[in-house]
Amino acid sequence: MPQNRGRHQPEKAVLQTENVPLEYRLPAINLAHVRKMTTAVGMIQFSKINQPDLESGYTLDDNARALVALVMHYEWSGDAADLELIRTYLDFIGFCQQPTGDFLNYVDSVRHFTPQNNETNLSDANGRAIWALGYLVSKSAILPADVVVKAEEIMQRVLPVIDAMHSTRSMAFSIKGLYYFNREKQSPEVTQLIQVLADRLVQMYRHEAGHNWKWYEGYLTYANAILPEAMLCAWQATGNPVYKETAKASLDFLLSLTFKEGGIKVISNMGWMYKGREPLPLIKGAEQPIDIAYTILALERFYDVFKDESYAQKMDTAFNWFLGNNHLRQIIYNPCTGGCYDGLEEMNVNLNQGAESTLSYLMARMSVEMARQASTVVSFVD
Repeated sequence: MPQNRGRHQPEKAVLQTENVPLEYRLPAINLAHVRKMTTAVGMIQFSKINQPDLESGYTLDDNARALVALVMHYEWSGDAADLELIRTYLDFIGFCQQPTGDFLNYVDSVRHFTPQNNETNLSDANGRAIWALGYLVSKSAILPADVVVKAEEIMQRVLPVIDAMHSTRSMAFSIKGLYYFNREKQSPEVTQLIQVLADRLVQMYRHEAGHNWKWYEGYLTYANAILPEAMLCAWQATGNPVYKETAKASLDFLLSLTFKEGGIKVISNMGWMYKGREPLPLIKGAEQPIDIAYTILALERFYDVFKDESYAQKMDTAFNWFLGNNHLRQIIYNPCTGGCYDGLEEMNVNLNQGAESTLSYLMARMSVEMARQASTVVSFVD
């Protein structure tokens, strides 16, 4: 069983602005809203404020994120109640898998696949499922054998179709999952698959990167931090120095654009950033918790590899976005419900607490907790 570290009292961090020190308290970890949003089928997609909206149905995307978040939580807490949730989310992923090995994404409230599966690109959702499965298998030492065996079986069925992936983020999510899977399995075939996908990303990077643009595409859109993190995973899996160099150059480029004046402002979904265009101030609003979470996950890995204190400091800065270090100075996480608000707009906070935002916060919170326990550099202290 994993070590049970029990509950922690709220902790605090101090952020120094120009003249005024701002103090943020690290909330206790609270799964109440996650449990409220979860049925016997899986985690419901949306909520109206903090009330689950069953009619919104379920997605592979959300249940893959939920699986990662709950495995992280179980490793930290050892709470046996987490296992029921882990099994539920894993069962949902298995339900979504098709005879061809890949996955559908959208399921309605009565467990039927919806027409949206035929109208939407499902590649990112497939990549997230691979990430979740690989992450679970990497924790086989602490999880029940039946859970690990089921995840392995689902992963084995999807492995033959991963080589057909060419979407940038689906390849990145898949690299993460394969990296985790291979930490346990050490399969030459999986290592080769990581190299195939990583080489594609390197080729994209070399095609697009220039003096003032260190990126894989000619634009910065959503889930950007997953790309350099995946490249660093590829280096960890293979030892290829090109992957490490590309990872660091691209993450540092991204951080230079999103961290300003003691805070973070991720690329807004109302205004992508394009290579070759005059840089514009990042648009206020339309900032989503998931982009903050991906940034934190990437920073945790980069700090672990490079031991650069600036990564640890940026990790804290990014997490403080949830706690009020944003342009509205509004908390994005609700410590009473355990839910996270769906977005930060220009003039208001979207008070709905859907699965994506709540799970994004939980993954970010668990990453901060693990980093805090592993290093004295992180500024959240007892």
